[in-house]
Amino acid sequence: MLIRDLLQTRPVTFSCELFPPKSGADLARADEVVEQTASLRPDFISVTYGASGNTSHNTLRMARHIEDSGCTALAHLTCVSASREGIGTRLDAMQESGIENVLALRGDLPEGATKPDDACFQHADELVHEIRAHGGFCVGGACYPEGHVESASQEEDIAFLKRKVEAGCDFLTTQMFFDNNVLYRFLYKLYAKGITVPVLAGIMPVTNKKQITRIVRLSGTSLPPRFQNILDRFGDNTAAMEQAGVAYATDQIIDLVANGVRGIHLYTMNRPDIAGQIMKNLSHILGKEQ
Repeated sequence: MLIRDLLQTRPVTFSCELFPPKSGADLARADEVVEQTASLRPDFISVTYGASGNTSHNTLRMARHIEDSGCTALAHLTCVSASREGIGTRLDAMQESGIENVLALRGDLPEGATKPDDACFQHADELVHEIRAHGGFCVGGACYPEGHVESASQEEDIAFLKRKVEAGCDFLTTQMFFDNNVLYRFLYKLYAKGITVPVLAGIMPVTNKKQITRIVRLSGTSLPPRFQNILDRFGDNTAAMEQAGVAYATDQIIDLVANGVRGIHLYTMNRPDIAGQIMKNLSHILGKEQ
């Protein structure tokens, strides 16, 4: 099913994100994660994609397995190191596998890598345009409530975002954030610039202090004092941090839905058990009573 249709017909959508294994030895576990996540009945499940295409085969394999499990799949696609011909080949493979939804991303080159000579995409809006020209897909894009780390300002970042939407994005998914007021201010700025496509709020339940420290360093996401206090108090206690992370994410989502946000996208870090806890906490709010 096309995600743009889901977003038009559901009062609130709840989706999950998974990442593919880097080696074939982990594929069996990946299949289990897909099946366990699909059993939660999210509106769709997205699958990430290595910047250089190093997990592209497993991305497609997982997306196909999601569809076979009775759930709508959203396959990520990056273009930073891709040729036009390579993108076309990947889009053909997606269509042959029954994948109808693509998240168009620029991506980042692996550390120390250089862009291939035949790479022909500079920004994600060019990839969106290419997917639209190919035809047959619902196209999503990423957005950054606190600005992309490479942008000189949020105003510049929103200007690039508008180009991406005008190229044909049907919806946007935010990078994770931990202060809902950051999202509300961002949405106001988008509306002021005429960006009116649906925006899904990206939420990450934090269950590992070291993991979030690294993510924050790479993404530039800020941590509000309330959340930092949770990390300081419970970060060295795995069980307590997991409980606190689930509770914090649950509170964030309740506030978002109460304030009219109609799409929640959960960065699961391949933890269907954590996603399940949050969905159970919010079953009536999300309209997904078991």
